[in-house]
Amino acid sequence: MESYIIEENTAKSSRLPARLDLAQSATGLILGLFMWVHMLLVGSIILGKDAFDFVAKTMELAFLSDTGHGYPIAVFFAVSGVFTLFILHALLGVRKFPITWRQHRIIRDQMQMMKHTDTNLWYIQVVTGFIMFFFGSVHLYTMLVNPGSIDPFLSADRVVSGNFWFLYLVLLICVELHASIGLYRLCMKWGWFGGKDARHSRKKLKTLKNRLTIFFLAIGFLALLMFIVIGWGHRQNAGERYHGTAYQKSLANAAVQQQEEPAAPADEAAAPADEAAAPADEAVPAVEEMEKPQAEDDVIQGSAQTEDAALDHDQVPVADDTASHGSAAIQDAGAQDTTAQDAAGNQETADSHGAEDTASDAHDTTHSATETQ
Repeated sequence: MESYIIEENTAKSSRLPARLDLAQSATGLILGLFMWVHMLLVGSIILGKDAFDFVAKTMELAFLSDTGHGYPIAVFFAVSGVFTLFILHALLGVRKFPITWRQHRIIRDQMQMMKHTDTNLWYIQVVTGFIMFFFGSVHLYTMLVNPGSIDPFLSADRVVSGNFWFLYLVLLICVELHASIGLYRLCMKWGWFGGKDARHSRKKLKTLKNRLTIFFLAIGFLALLMFIVIGWGHRQNAGERYHGTAYQKSLANAAVQQQEEPAAPADEAAAPADEAAAPADEAVPAVEEMEKPQAEDDVIQGSAQTEDAALDHDQVPVADDTASHGSAAIQDAGAQDTTAQDAAGNQETADSHGAEDTASDAHDTTHSATETQ
C-alpha cells in the first residue's frame, strides 16, 4: 500500500492550485462550447457547397464588405484567440497528467479495482487531450497562416489533395470525446444542474453527454465524407476557388455600384468616336493605290495608240492627198500623245516626240519619191 502513496517534501498552503483549476475550467468551457458551434458550422457542407460558402463568407464578415468578398483577417484574429486558449488550456491540464510510470500504474490499478465510470472517462480525456495537443496544433496553424482558404473547394482540396483526411479523422474523434467528457465533468465538479437528487441528475447528464457525443460525431463523419467526395471530384483542379451564389451576389452588387457611378466626361466619350473614324482615314491610301494601276493602264493604252498611229503612217500611199491625210493622222496622234503626256509624265512625252520625228521622216521620204516620179 505504501507504494501507492505519493508524498510531497513540504506541505504548502496556497490558493494557486484552486485558481489554476478555475482557469482550466473556464478555458475548457469556452473551448468545448466553441467546438460544438464549430462542428455545426462545418456541418453546413452536408446541406451543399452554397450553404458552406455562405457560412464561410459570413465568418469573414462579407456582409460588411462592398464587394462581398469579406475580410480574411477576421478569421486570422479568431483563430489566434482560439489558438491562445488552446495552448493555455493544455498547459493547465498537463500538470494533472500521470507523467511518470509510477503515477500511470497507480491510476491504472485504481481503474481496474474501482471500475468507476467517471474515472474511466477522466482517463479517456487525458489520452484524447494528449493527442489533440499535436493534431490540433497542426490544424490551427494551417488555418492561422491561410485564413482565406475556408472554401468548399479549397477545404476539400486540403482534405484530399493535401492528405489531411487522416489528421481530421483522428482530430474529430478526439475533440468530440474530449469536449463532451470535459463539459460533463465540469457540471459534476462545480455542481451545475445538480438538482435535489444528485444521483438522478448525474444519470441524466451522462445520458445527455452520450447523445451529444453521438450527434456531433455523426455530423463530423458526414461532413468529412462530403469533403472527401468533393475533393476527389475536384482533384484535377486543386487550388481553384469556389464561385457560388455568395460570390455571384457580390459581383451583382459591384455591377450595380458601377452603374450608379457618374457618367464619364465628354472628352472620354468622344475618344471612341475618334478611334472609330480612324479606319476610314486608313482606307484612303488603299483607294489611291487602287487608282494608281488604272492610271498606269491609261498611259500604256495611250502609248499603244501612238505606236499604232505611227505604223499606219508608214503604210500610206505615195499620193499627195494621202500625204495630206497622213499629216492629219499625225496631228491626231500628236493630240493623243499630249493626253498620254498628262497621265504618264516626262518619259511618255519623250516617246511621243520620237513618234512625231519618225512620222516627219516618213513624210519627207514620200515627197522625195513624188518629185522623182
